[in-house]
Amino acid sequence: MTQQKTGIDRAHRKVILASSLGTMFEWYDFYLYGSLAVIISKQFFTGVNETTAFIFALLAFAAGFAVRPFGAIVFGRLGDLAGRKHTFLITIVIMGVATALVGVLPTYSQIGVAAPVILITLRLAQGLAVGGEYGGAATYIAEHAPPDQRGYYTSWIQITAAAGMVLSLLVILGCRWIIGDEFETWGWRVPFLLSIILLCISVYIRMQLEESPVFQEMRAEGKLSRSPLRESVARWSNLKLVILSLFGAMAGQAVIGYVSLVYMNLFLTQTLKVDASTSNLLVAAGLGVAAPFYILSGKISDRIGRKPLVVIGCVLAALTLFPIFKGLTHYANPAIAQAQNDHPVVVVADPARCSFQFDPVGGAKFTSDCDIAKSALASMRVPYSNQPIAQGEATHVKVGTAIIESFDGTTLAPDEFKAQSIRFRHQLTAALDEAGYPSHADPAHINYVMVFLLLFVISIYGVMTYGPIAAWLVELFPAQIRYTSMSLPYHIGNGWFGGFLPSIAFAVIAYTGDIYSGLWYPVVMCVVTAVVGTFLLRDTKGREAN
Repeated sequence: MTQQKTGIDRAHRKVILASSLGTMFEWYDFYLYGSLAVIISKQFFTGVNETTAFIFALLAFAAGFAVRPFGAIVFGRLGDLAGRKHTFLITIVIMGVATALVGVLPTYSQIGVAAPVILITLRLAQGLAVGGEYGGAATYIAEHAPPDQRGYYTSWIQITAAAGMVLSLLVILGCRWIIGDEFETWGWRVPFLLSIILLCISVYIRMQLEESPVFQEMRAEGKLSRSPLRESVARWSNLKLVILSLFGAMAGQAVIGYVSLVYMNLFLTQTLKVDASTSNLLVAAGLGVAAPFYILSGKISDRIGRKPLVVIGCVLAALTLFPIFKGLTHYANPAIAQAQNDHPVVVVADPARCSFQFDPVGGAKFTSDCDIAKSALASMRVPYSNQPIAQGEATHVKVGTAIIESFDGTTLAPDEFKAQSIRFRHQLTAALDEAGYPSHADPAHINYVMVFLLLFVISIYGVMTYGPIAAWLVELFPAQIRYTSMSLPYHIGNGWFGGFLPSIAFAVIAYTGDIYSGLWYPVVMCVVTAVVGTFLLRDTKGREAN
């Protein structure tokens, strides 16, 4: 009894290690793609313009998230029927094989449109596997944990998302350093291929585990659910908990999580034009230093409850995301802020001729004079404002006092459209250079300490909301349908609300020109979660797992 109060015994350490290492490997695989989105957009989506290619790459990243709820349904049901151990052994094999295959996949230039199709198919397989992984690992650990330490035990699996992200960034940095300039040509494949080694280690470790004691007890007593999915959604008492936990816990946690794990890095490299290696190091440092606080967060939740930490984290994020990201601009690339202040860029256009350039199926053509101007500025990552004009007047871009006329490409032949696009971009680039807009962040002017501190603060918000979430979800649902029921809100939240955050945010930025406008999405979701979680979702600290 004393050992339970003061630490984790050897048998439980093995359970936590096996579950956490396997889950960290799955997150490593999953985040490789997000970290290499810029390179992947060039390798697999070269048939469209640069802005659309990058958004497509983010959508392919999001495709893996989109199917995670379906993975939760398939593998959650299997886990409630056949057992936790065997189910999350299957998910890790699917994940590892799909990731390794990305490392040998031919590019668009080699096999054409089949390349992005196969890539997205592999992303879907990864997403399905992750949809079954987390619920199994979290349930498995929680069902071994004493009630008064469940937050502490499960916090070890919560740390795996950050650990997997840091590992992927460090592997990418190592490969860039060893391979050099060839990394963007072929070296990007190496981190994916290395996952084969991690797969073998993870499978070996998980093969050593026994089934969850709670599941063994239910099976021995004949209390297993015959239809866990139907019981999860057909009974209003369970369905209500799924809905409330989605909006009262997971939605806010998901958007904060993907701001800290994915969007921060993309904002630094794509919007602020910080060198990828520098950005990776800074983000990895912020996540790495914050990682031990996941354990502290879990321990605190065992004392004060799960809900207070999640709600407070959402409130803090909603209040401070805008000033934090403005601080990142000031400290990571002050030249952008200075140029924007001295020589603001304005797109002067008829709003009716401006499209929202978010096209998941790739069927739209953005050829109006307004779309061409905004697409060019978005691909250059230049912030701008919008000024409406009367219908029929010509669209133009103002860079300080300079004026660059756009063109309407709707009726132009492909060759003429290409020539006009090159001319327009050359004129625009010259005006931006003259106005002092930087093509990259000057390393000499980056305040590395302040950037790190701001990244660390956002990572702590992720710690506060993610650290207690596994214990909270496990305790909300009955053991017979726990794997299925907790997986649904978790993966709808992280898969849909969180997974589509980068592509939605960058599409909003491309439309508005405001580099901070994409933050409204996570801010709104944090407010919703804070309100629903506070007033409608109960705390569960200390509940028995069975």
